[in-house]
Amino acid sequence: MIEIRNVSKSYGDFRVLDGCTASIAAGSVVVLCGPSGSGKSTLIRCINSLETIDDGDILVDGKSIRAPGTDLSALRARIGMVFQTFELFPHRTALENINLAQIYVRKRTPAAATERSMALLERVGLADHAHKFPAALSGGQQQRVAIARALAMDPVAMLFDEPTSALDPEMICEVLDVMGSLAEQGMTMLIVTHEMAFAMRVADRVLFMDKGRILEDRDTASFFTEPHTERARDFLSKILLHNTGASRQSGQAPSVDVVMSESLWRRRFRVDA
Repeated sequence: MIEIRNVSKSYGDFRVLDGCTASIAAGSVVVLCGPSGSGKSTLIRCINSLETIDDGDILVDGKSIRAPGTDLSALRARIGMVFQTFELFPHRTALENINLAQIYVRKRTPAAATERSMALLERVGLADHAHKFPAALSGGQQQRVAIARALAMDPVAMLFDEPTSALDPEMICEVLDVMGSLAEQGMTMLIVTHEMAFAMRVADRVLFMDKGRILEDRDTASFFTEPHTERARDFLSKILLHNTGASRQSGQAPSVDVVMSESLWRRRFRVDA
């Protein structure tokens, strides 16, 4: 489905991606994680050419994004993207936000676009909010509209760039539930996230990045129980304990996944409470 081949990119003298290679098979869910500034968002944005690459190549369904004549607009229509911020038009209703690209890119009639949009709003639990403007929606609701907008283009794969990072803790579950249902339905997904409990539940594989390089490409169980690199072990020990603490601070009981992962890491790496 998606092949990332020895991809490198620099901003001036700063090497943000350094020889990244990975593949995402059709129907699989891959989580891309790592510390801030490791190149995760840049890599995911390179897949649909929102960022250009200096070296290497990326293939989508066997077609190179760098090949002469590649229709980037058509590529982006086939690869749905959900950003950290919602990127909704503030002067358009939820329904209109989802309709626009269908009408102007997919060339659907307004009636057909509206039918598709309403079905997707129903799917993400927002049919009753179709005619509200973004300002009248919560952050979690806006992000679910953004997911529906991406799905309206009938993508072959979905890219998520930290979709819950701008949300309050109580709203995160709304978005993760929608993403989890997509995973269950077989959508090909590449997800940049720090939500490790979610990654353990839905991911088939985990890519771990640091300093522009993919240091680990493992099946999910192996990554969380026996990471190969010291850098990944350090990252996991810190982020799993942080997630547990954040849940407690918000007044919510930590999820079973988080509690189990915290316990595992305390035993395996002798992390003090």
